Amino acid sequence: MYEILCYGDSNTWGYIPGVGGRYAPAQRWTGVMQRVLGPSFHVIEEGLNGRTTVWDDPVEGVHRNGRTYLLPCLQSHMPLDLVVLFLGVNDLKHRFSVPASDIARGAGVLIELIQQSGTGRTAASLPVLLIAPPPLAKLTGYAEMLQGGEAKSRLLAARYQEVAVEYGCHFLDAGAVIRASDLDGVHLEEEQHRILGETVAAKVKALFPTQGRG
Repeated sequence: MYEILCYGDSNTWGYIPGVGGRYAPAQRWTGVMQRVLGPSFHVIEEGLNGRTTVWDDPVEGVHRNGRTYLLPCLQSHMPLDLVVLFLGVNDLKHRFSVPASDIARGAGVLIELIQQSGTGRTAASLPVLLIAPPPLAKLTGYAEMLQGGEAKSRLLAARYQEVAVEYGCHFLDAGAVIRASDLDGVHLEEEQHRILGETVAAKVKALFPTQGRG
């Protein structure tokens, strides 16, 4: 069985836009991905609301720093065959005041940590699929917190792709297939979870033999 770790934020956790609460496991993109991939794959969901790439959050807590928890997370679930990295939206918060290029560099720090972690199934570096989050949509309650984030969010796909090339990892521009909800401008509606889950599953199937490991 192939072990796939999905490391992300509230859009991996399954936050329901405009309502709050959490989508059921089968509704979340990771659950859709598991259903499409079938029993030859085990999809491990590691989503946390507010998680950043590498920044300590002075308001929501330093545990939101994606770098801090990543290595113990990898070691907890090893041996792994692939890590899907889907972070960056929270880095757009005004309190961090970092450009899109720094957000992408933060993702690069995580990619390097994953590749050098020694938690893959083989001696080779652990493969990574980097997902660039879709641009922010119409901001409502998050407008002040994400002030200036809309323009930066539209640059993320290009910056993430540059980082993916630099580190030799796989890449998906989520904004090419899904969009954030206008209910809050940040989170994904159920149909977008379905599309993303099916899209990521197709990418994963292309990376591994269809018969799986057993």
